[in-house]
Amino acid sequence: MVDVSVEAGTLAGGGDVHGDVRIRPGGSGANAAVWAAAQGTRVTLVGRIGDDALGRIVSDALATRGVQARLTLDPQARTGAMLVVHGTDERSMVADRGANGRLRATDLPDDMSAEAVLVSGYLLYDEGSEAAALAALQRARAPLIAVEASSWPLLEAYGPARFLEGSSCATLLLANEREAAVLFGSAEAEDLVRASRHGLGVVVKRGAHGARFVAEGAVVDVPAPARSAAVDPTGAGDAFDGVLVASIAAGAPMELALERAVAAGSLVAATNEIWPGP
Repeated sequence: MVDVSVEAGTLAGGGDVHGDVRIRPGGSGANAAVWAAAQGTRVTLVGRIGDDALGRIVSDALATRGVQARLTLDPQARTGAMLVVHGTDERSMVADRGANGRLRATDLPDDMSAEAVLVSGYLLYDEGSEAAALAALQRARAPLIAVEASSWPLLEAYGPARFLEGSSCATLLLANEREAAVLFGSAEAEDLVRASRHGLGVVVKRGAHGARFVAEGAVVDVPAPARSAAVDPTGAGDAFDGVLVASIAAGAPMELALERAVAAGSLVAATNEIWPGP
């Protein structure tokens, strides 16, 4: 997708204001892929874009960052866009998934063998791409199959039981505290341990408190590094995901992988930059 970020201070109802407007490639899958590639990992991103200028911007930017992009051109839908508006007291987000909402199982490779496969929950929540998300999870042949919960309101509307059933072949669930609470009633370690089933690990992103990994018989807590106050959390969770999955795929122990992922997420939250430096 393309991210359009607007910082305008106090927004006047119906009036004009000056502000900072940035247009840049983004989207949760692309963000995670770029951060994974920055770890030296060979990454393939599967997605769908419009046959338009924004789609070419995204495709070129991914290639520049070393991501092999397997992007289907959709002749009937424009490239997706996310509008993020920062006012004095709040942040508002508007998503137009565009071609993303039309991802098909036929857009996926038949052979999805890898050291790790990451599937975005956003695909599950859209009826246009749900079948593709389920197909990706079923075709994945990897020691690590991760699914990202992505959005607590969409997860709540989709249904926790339906989400867990659809991702039953995953080995790792990624969620923030609010999403974990929707799925399991709480993000506390004891509740996550009870909720986790054999073979499924749960990673909870806890913002300024770091991250927690829970599996049967194991709880690993990693604190966040001391940094300046968060400027914009947009993309921080994606950076976390990309670094975590790449680190595990490269053989890093879970605690080290979590430390690297937390550091990446904290760095994004403390800046206005979603992607790592070139």
